[in-house]
Amino acid sequence: MLQPIRTLALAGLLSLASHAALAAGNPLSVHILDLQSGQPTPGVTVDLEQKTAAGWRALGSAVTDAQGRIREMFPAKERFAAGEYRVVFHTGEHFAKIKQPTFFPEIPVPFTVEDAAQHYHIPLLLSPYGYSTYRGN
Repeated sequence: MLQPIRTLALAGLLSLASHAALAAGNPLSVHILDLQSGQPTPGVTVDLEQKTAAGWRALGSAVTDAQGRIREMFPAKERFAAGEYRVVFHTGEHFAKIKQPTFFPEIPVPFTVEDAAQHYHIPLLLSPYGYSTYRGN
């Protein structure tokens, strides 16, 4: 009886490790926490854009998971390089779903990549009438 439990536990750990290894290869992740409830914010669309001489170029879009995370925000088909980027959190959709008014229907967060070899993590602490963000790890 103990052997099947060990096998299941090992399989779960290997699955988590392989997922972490895949996510570790992606240079950009985001996370949204709802300050009002203290809970993650799933189902929020986040766009990624890169600044060019002509303006902002769309690179991709993803939706936060059940933990309020997008672990692999940077698209695999693109080359991560130094420069200016921004993530745009479409928070109005989230607040509309929970029938809560908000002052910020979307939150653009511009940031500068100086070393493309590093991982960049952008957490968003969200409430209906305010937000905070910082460079995480």
